[in-house]
Amino acid sequence: MTSTPSSRGAVLALLATIVIWAYSWVVMKQVLQHAGPFDFAAIRYVLGALVLFGALLATRQSLRPPPLLSTVLIGLCQTTAFQGLGQWALVSGGAGHVALLAYTMPFWAVLLAWMMLDEGLTSRRWLGLGLAAIGLTCIIEPWHGLGNTQSTLLAIGAGLAWAMGTVLSKRVFQRHAPSPLSLTAWQMLFGALGLVLVALCVPQRPIEWTWGFIGGLVYSVVIASSLAWGLWLLVLHRLPTAIASVASLGVPIVSVLLAWAILHEQPTAMEFVGIAFILAGLIAVSGIGLRGVRAAGR
Repeated sequence: MTSTPSSRGAVLALLATIVIWAYSWVVMKQVLQHAGPFDFAAIRYVLGALVLFGALLATRQSLRPPPLLSTVLIGLCQTTAFQGLGQWALVSGGAGHVALLAYTMPFWAVLLAWMMLDEGLTSRRWLGLGLAAIGLTCIIEPWHGLGNTQSTLLAIGAGLAWAMGTVLSKRVFQRHAPSPLSLTAWQMLFGALGLVLVALCVPQRPIEWTWGFIGGLVYSVVIASSLAWGLWLLVLHRLPTAIASVASLGVPIVSVLLAWAILHEQPTAMEFVGIAFILAGLIAVSGIGLRGVRAAGR
């Protein structure tokens, strides 16, 4: 791939996006010192939905919602369940460990797409699923007992909910072709309302409106959501999709490293082995090989 100022800028944007999204898991863990998991998630996504509706108005797109039932289901899966379960998992689980398990989403998505969208399971995808199963086993280390079973199951459940939201979104795009911004805004609104309901019903510690909590909220809403998504769109516009897709798999790995450096969550040797297997599985499931990446970069 010929190096140009435009491509170099896109590569820098890609690296920044990976670090921003990876660090957001550390921030999500840190804010639990100041608020309950559902209170934080509810406030974050109510504000995030408002930002997206502001973007709809700024771009003069229609405020008419996509098909209501499907959009509500996507919101409940992709925002309420994914974010709620993920944030809950962080109460007792490490940020890097939870991020790794949540990022098993592509594997669940492959299985759900097979069942719901009649997408075929190729031998390469079966290989990816097998590698992922080995990687998950290495990370969970059941031969030492399941350890923090609740956090592990919540994180895996978060990845499964994210996958369900992804498959439902694809079906809506196939049948109704809404604008991505419109579907994202409306599903986030419905999902945020679900989080508000959970936050109101589940007893939690009082919110401490400290600078640490406010800073975490600002980072999550402004940087990890608005800025990072803008950078990601720039990346997709200027770089081959193959390169962007493979590189984005670095998010959970960087999360583990940042949690190690900042939160002193030292990964075990088996977790590193699990990371390698999951990364190989993700590449296999995505259908992107090294030859394809080189070809895309020419």
